[in-house]
Amino acid sequence: MTQEELDAFIKGDINIDELSDEQLLQEDSTALEDKIKSAKLPLPATNENKIVHQLDDVIKESEEKASKIFDSIEIISNDLMEKEKSLTTVLTAFNANIELFEKLTAKFPDIETFKKQLELNKQAVEDTNSTIETLQNSGDSIVTVMDIMQYQDIHRQKIERVINVMRTLSKYMNTLFESKINDEKRVSSATHIAGDTDNDVALREDIEALLAQFGK
Repeated sequence: MTQEELDAFIKGDINIDELSDEQLLQEDSTALEDKIKSAKLPLPATNENKIVHQLDDVIKESEEKASKIFDSIEIISNDLMEKEKSLTTVLTAFNANIELFEKLTAKFPDIETFKKQLELNKQAVEDTNSTIETLQNSGDSIVTVMDIMQYQDIHRQKIERVINVMRTLSKYMNTLFESKINDEKRVSSATHIAGDTDNDVALREDIEALLAQFGK
């Protein structure tokens, strides 16, 4: 196993089960174990790994997306109402035409043009009424969507409740581990104590660095 392959394995890019025995034997097994032990676990407490930070980001992004959705829905709803109003005006014109051609057909029954225009306007009225009904149903569906979107606020409250529990637990744990003695006055931790069977004991600066990460 080359150094590049070893680094890829530590990062999780290579599955050790997929490596052949020959590849594994190319690298000293002791070096592989040392490399794995040197990997920084657990992950450092950066903003990308902090649970509460991630939940706060989820809430913020969710609220922003929901706001944009509501704005888009409002625009669509207003457009539908405008179209419905316009079609109502068109419907009035068609009904006036029907009244006119009914009179003309009654007075001039032999003129086919009047009869044809009368039927065309009646069909136009039916089509317009159908379109208005579709617009109204679409408006009702939008109202339903807006009602469903209200659950987004409920989800936000649930996440915030989880955050509050986590923060309370964190404060409790910090209080639980409080001490009357200043840590600077304590005896420095030994890197190896008589009786230890494992010589790969974490160095003091490594422990302090890890604690500092969790303390942020």
